[in-house]
Amino acid sequence: MPFFPLLPTLRPCSSIILKKFGFLSMADQTHFNSPKTHLENDHKNAIIYPVPLSPPLPLISKDIELSRAMTAASKSSLFSLSRTHVLFEDDWLLAVCKPQGVYCEAVLSSVPSLLSASLHSDQLDAQEKQPEFHLANRLDRDTSGVMLITKSHKVAAKLVKAFTDHKVRKTYIASCTGATPNWQRIDIESGHGRSKFGAWRVYATSDVGKKLPGGSVVRDMATTFEVLSVNGQCCTKDSSQLEEVKCKVIVEEKSVIDSGEGKDEIVVRAYPRSGRTHQIRLHCQYLGISIRGDVKYEGVCEWKGKVYDHHELHAESLTFEHPVTGLSVVIHAPLPLWASEAL
Repeated sequence: MPFFPLLPTLRPCSSIILKKFGFLSMADQTHFNSPKTHLENDHKNAIIYPVPLSPPLPLISKDIELSRAMTAASKSSLFSLSRTHVLFEDDWLLAVCKPQGVYCEAVLSSVPSLLSASLHSDQLDAQEKQPEFHLANRLDRDTSGVMLITKSHKVAAKLVKAFTDHKVRKTYIASCTGATPNWQRIDIESGHGRSKFGAWRVYATSDVGKKLPGGSVVRDMATTFEVLSVNGQCCTKDSSQLEEVKCKVIVEEKSVIDSGEGKDEIVVRAYPRSGRTHQIRLHCQYLGISIRGDVKYEGVCEWKGKVYDHHELHAESLTFEHPVTGLSVVIHAPLPLWASEAL
């Protein structure tokens, strides 16, 4: 009887084992013999993000901003609101003038002590609970001007919706440097978002809605600017004349303006029609008139022998419909010294 050796039972094996013994199919061989396949596929599937049109943050700004932040933190820890800061108050709202170099949170945290100090003892006893204070708007650390605070969740929700729906009219005053603009009044529209390095940048209008690194998207940003003075000379005209000379810029490519060109002092009033972070500062940079002291967006740190430890931007006014009474409310903050002198 012939002898037949027992053969092991063949079982399905992985492609790695097949590769070891040379039993790969043509498809498998193509896969394993092409190490670049994954890289090529990844490259094809990679998201192409929009390219920002404003320049990256200047290297010098990092150390200066850190120093300013530390100074502001110290100043904010000692800050306390007084009645001189109050611009408007009723049962539902409180508007104050935030000083330059103080964080919004420091202003909010000092509201209870301000209001309790102004109440008589019988009023304090009658209060069952403290109001629920909320910031209706926020200002950058070095921006001064109108800050609106609500006293209840319900009123806060209504005002947040009003800001979101662009029903709150805002004006700002900014002191800039650069070449004298060839416009008296201008509308500028662009995209707005964070670059891959986390900095806020200007994007093309056509990029609005496109994805950015980190999961955010480019959003629309629109501002109207009006020149108030150049080198101390008043340039304001009546509203009908301004409409006739108004220009419009739809941002689609990098600005061709040299931010270092010109040595003029330009004071502008800004009317932001959207509420994006650093909106006015970014648009001033794009127009070649960076805000004085705003080193983050190419503003001069030193001007005519004076070193600036903050940027010169002031939230001048807020106009809105009262969330409870329905009446029109207009709140103005007094101009800082630099604006008064320039105008």
